[in-house]
Parts: sequence; structure tokens; C-alpha cells
Amino acid sequence: MDRRDFLRGSVAALAAAPAALPFQGEKSKLKITGVRLVRTQRAKPREPYTLPPGSHIDMGGGGATPMSVYPEYAGKGGRTGMSGFTVEISTDKGVKGYGTGGPGGGPIVTGHLAGLLLGEDPFNVERLWDIMWRSTVSYDRMGVAMHAISGVDLALWDLIGNATGLPVYKLLGGSIRERVPCYATGNDVEVYAKMGFKRIKNGFPLPPAAGRAGMRKNVELIKRTREVLGPDGEIMLDCWMGLNENYTLELVQMLAPYRLYWLEEPLPAHDYAGLARLKAKLNPVLVTAGEHEYGRQGFRQFLEHKSLDIWQPDIHWGGGGMTELRRIAALASVYDIPVLPHGGGARDSIHFTIATTNSPMAEMFMPVPTNQYLEENQITRGPEGVYTSVSERPGFGWDFIVA
Repeated sequence: MDRRDFLRGSVAALAAAPAALPFQGEKSKLKITGVRLVRTQRAKPREPYTLPPGSHIDMGGGGATPMSVYPEYAGKGGRTGMSGFTVEISTDKGVKGYGTGGPGGGPIVTGHLAGLLLGEDPFNVERLWDIMWRSTVSYDRMGVAMHAISGVDLALWDLIGNATGLPVYKLLGGSIRERVPCYATGNDVEVYAKMGFKRIKNGFPLPPAAGRAGMRKNVELIKRTREVLGPDGEIMLDCWMGLNENYTLELVQMLAPYRLYWLEEPLPAHDYAGLARLKAKLNPVLVTAGEHEYGRQGFRQFLEHKSLDIWQPDIHWGGGGMTELRRIAALASVYDIPVLPHGGGARDSIHFTIATTNSPMAEMFMPVPTNQYLEENQITRGPEGVYTSVSERPGFGWDFIVA
């Protein structure tokens, strides 16, 4: 590395460091006394809803996944028996926090991380994140250990909010905007359009193994979405790592009349070079990914290979909770890369989005048009379609009870 490369890298690294947070210089006078997995349930039962005739809430998980090369697994992600978890962290003063993490992470929380946290000050989130990461790196840098760390880290942020009486977004420095524009994920485009969404992300219906007939049906879905949204709405397509380069190039060519905005995860997350080749060829269609990448080290690979137009880490999975997600966003900001977290409209992720300059919109799952849904997700409408916002309650503002 010559001197100019060294200086360039050093400046980028300094610029990518998230700003220090005021509470991190404080001694909380709290000690962590308990870490356990819990089951939660809604504080209010879900309000019944009805949909237009012939409609159903279809999240569009589709047939395109890494497993779809085997016909019996088309439409299945291959995570049978693996589920996420909720962790409760309690303190000697009775203050608690709750966080959710990704599939398979629960046993690592109870079997490993809990022992590292007991007796620690929960305000030391940077220190605790680093301890958890360093202690697991020997056996799992990119997988269930990061899922575990993510859940614990979110519980710590929730706990800090509860201890200070502040919502998490204020701990992050306050809101950048009053409300966040949203896009809906799923294939019930008529339902979403009726709600007011002007941006819709379809799930890929049929994998490459379905052949020409399958490709035509995939094109028909996007055509229908364009007809429903009209000429000015934005259409995205989530491929969930289920395509290959040649199929992707031909598909995007066939979709040209319908003005696709972005193509998400056409290839496996680790195929940095393949994604870069697609990015170079698919302009003006944007290439996005990140929900299956892990930590800032993984996202640095996207950066160095020039793989993506938009980064999409998941705060509960490889995004590493709020602490690591802030670092990923800071790194991206140096290069003017938007960071749109997977599931960014979730009630914890939205605190990050509303407080982060380069996170301009949020993903909403299963938008059900009931009064309860509109209230819980702070739904409003405006020039960009549907918007969401954050709870003003302390922490993440969870509205659940421990079962």
C-alpha cells in the first residue's frame, strides 16, 4: 500500500466512525443481574380485519431461494425448525430491556453470552458488543453468533432507554425527519395500493428452474404491479439469492418496459464479484442486498468490490444490533451509499432509520389496513405515499407482555 492509499483509507475509517453518544460517558449505577430468553405476546389482541374479495396477505416469499434448485424446496428458505428469540436483560435496580435476534441465536445467548454480561454496566454498549464479538469470533464470525449478539445488543439499547426515560432514537442523537416514507413488501399489490403505497417490493414468484413459462409469470407479476401503481410508482423485486447471472440479465431486459427500480439479492450474499458484474450491467436498475451479510467486515467487501447501490443489513441478524448497524451506516455514508435495513419499519429498526441521514425510507411487512395497525405503526399519508414514525415511549416502546 502506498502513502496515498494509506491516507485515503485512514481518512475513510475516521469518517466512518459513528459519533460518540452522551450517555456512554455516564456511569449508570446499574449492574446486569439476569439474562434469559422469554416468550412475549401482544398487550392488545390483534384486531380482526377483512380484505377485498380475492385478496390475501401474500408476503411474496416466492419460489426463488438458494434451495429452489431442488423442486421439493421451491418457495422454502430451508430454515425448518430454526426460529428467532427474544432476550430479557434485567438489572439490580429492576430496570429491564428486551431485544429480538435471528434464527439459532438463542442457545448462544444462554450458553455463552450471558456469562459475559452478568455484573456489567449495561450503558457500556460499545464495550459489551466488542466483548461478545471477540468471544465468539473463533467459532462463528458470520452466522448464528451474530444473530445472538444482535438480540442482546438491542436489549441493551432498550434497557438504556428505559433507564433514562428516553426513546432509543433520542439516544442516537434525535430524529433526522418527522416521519419515514415506506414501501410495502409482498404481492398483494391491490391491497397495498389501496392503502396509499406508491412503492411496492414484489417477492419473486418462480425460480429459474421453472424455465421459460416461469420467467413469463415473473414478468406478468411486475406488469400487473406497474398497472396498479401507474407510471410514477416505484417497483422493486426481491430474488432472495435464488437467481444466477445469465437469468438475471435476461429477466431485467424483459422487465425494461415496466421500469424496475431495484433488484434485490439476485445472487448469494457472498458473491461480491458477481453482484458487481450485475451492478455494472443493469444500470439504471439498482442492485441491492445485505440482509444475509454480517457485520461491517462483510459490508466492507461490498464496498471494495463495488457490488451494490444500496445496503440492506438486518438489525436482528448480521446487522449486529443497533451498535454495529450504526457503524455499517457510517461506513456507507462516506461513499454516499443509502442504508435501508431489511424490515426497517419494524418497531426497533425504525428508531435507527428516523435518526440516520443516509436511511431515507423503510420496509413495511404485511400492511393490514385496520385502525389498530395504523395506530401501532404511526401510519400517515403524504406526497410519497405511506409514512411511519417512532414511539415516544422509553426504549423501543414495546407494547407486549412476557408470557
